[in-house]
Amino acid sequence: MNQYKFEVEFLEEAKNFLDDLDDKAREKIIYNIWKARLTNDKELFKKLHGDIWEFRTKFNRTYYRLFAFWDKTVNSNTLVIATHGLIKKTSEVPKTDIKGAEKARDQYFYERK
Repeated sequence: MNQYKFEVEFLEEAKNFLDDLDDKAREKIIYNIWKARLTNDKELFKKLHGDIWEFRTKFNRTYYRLFAFWDKTVNSNTLVIATHGLIKKTSEVPKTDIKGAEKARDQYFYERK
């Protein structure tokens, strides 16, 4: 039995973001994503705006955000697609990043048709 609430896939930009981080920060983000798949912890995974969500990680006084959206069209599995990430320096999430995630979501579903 699968105990996870959802599966996660990473778009190329999200993979590149993670690849550019140091090993310990990347490991902490991956751990938090794994943990978010088991729980409903809004400190780890929360809705941002419309259909856009974010995986949240604080590590060494630095805030990391990985933007994502849901794809519930794949068989019976619930899938979360991570679009891209950023190192957050302010309390506001830049609107350009939300719009970028929305654009990636639109492109993803367009290509799936």
